[in-house]
Amino acid sequence: MAINIVAQNKKARHDYEILEKFEAGIVLAGAEVKALRAKRANLADAFCRFIQGELHLMNAHIAHLETANKHFTPDTRTPRKLLLHKKQIEKLYAKVHKDGLTIVPLMIYFNERNIAKVSIAIAKGKKLHDKRADMKAKTLNREAQQAMKNREY
Repeated sequence: MAINIVAQNKKARHDYEILEKFEAGIVLAGAEVKALRAKRANLADAFCRFIQGELHLMNAHIAHLETANKHFTPDTRTPRKLLLHKKQIEKLYAKVHKDGLTIVPLMIYFNERNIAKVSIAIAKGKKLHDKRADMKAKTLNREAQQAMKNREY
């Protein structure tokens, strides 16, 4: 059984060079799990930050469902705590504060056991010339694949 991807941060791979990936649990409140199952999430401007020694997912948008309780509507962009092992948190903290790297969320998904998870990565920001080189390589690869596909025997 494969994972069920809810939301992806496509811009993260464009703006950052991904160095190392981690899988983290996420603390959700109320009907947010139902909203995730309905794929009502967006990671476009999301980032991770340490607050009092804990890693939080900031600015991730999880919409409120109309079918959920109307009197309890949590903030859609509230910080959500990420669950990791203590050694992983210490490693991430050291990388961010010592090496000047950043932590970006890559996607929210449900794993094989139907538990909501967040894929996060330690990343280094790309410069403009790096982005141009990646775009050029991507274009050349796409053209080569197209030529192979359209080749006549």
